[in-house]
Amino acid sequence: MSILETKQLSRRFGGLLAVNNVDFSLERGEIVGIIGPNGAGKTTFINVISGIYMPSGGTIAFDGKDITFMPAHLRARLGIGRTFQIIHPLENLNLIQNVMTGFIFCQGKTVRSARVKAAELCESMGLERLERPVGQLTILETKKMEIAHALSTNPRILFLDEVMAGLNTDEMKEMIRTVRKLAKEREMAVGVVEHVMGVINQLTERVVVLDSGEIIASGPYAEVASNQRVIQAYL
Repeated sequence: MSILETKQLSRRFGGLLAVNNVDFSLERGEIVGIIGPNGAGKTTFINVISGIYMPSGGTIAFDGKDITFMPAHLRARLGIGRTFQIIHPLENLNLIQNVMTGFIFCQGKTVRSARVKAAELCESMGLERLERPVGQLTILETKKMEIAHALSTNPRILFLDEVMAGLNTDEMKEMIRTVRKLAKEREMAVGVVEHVMGVINQLTERVVVLDSGEIIASGPYAEVASNQRVIQAYL
């Protein structure tokens, strides 16, 4: 049974249909790539699933429960996590404090317990010197902190929105290993929005291609990459 399923999911902004009747599913532990040209509706689709936008039509089911119009904070507590394309860390908090927020506000941990849990999580992500201001972090460390922050809500599904952007080849390889490890250890489904096709090829088990808000192809990377409609629209 799918942990997440959308049926005929749509989101309209005035006359623009940004997400158009999307049928999508995620299985437990599965890593799925979500690709397509700029403006295809990838981030809007994640925003609708995570509750930032309410759908204009269709349904969303999480673990068999209808969450179509559930507020974002309740979806996070259920287990829908995500990172953001543009990272906005809490600048007045240091590295570990940024990670602690999910444990406190989503899981209800005390400050002391949240600090212990956040330190363990940061260690598993390869993050060190946890009292540093976020302005002193490298791009890779900032990306890892963003993932750790998402993980602090204890997600069963994690959407990564262009988490590889700005990383060099070695850093991408490290991030691929990290995401695989997290998915396996936590039995967590992962949706990866990405423009780096090498990453999609290496990391994902299945790829969904969006164009103008619609799914135009779905399947293994090799199959999708040879699809003429996908080549014309994106590749």
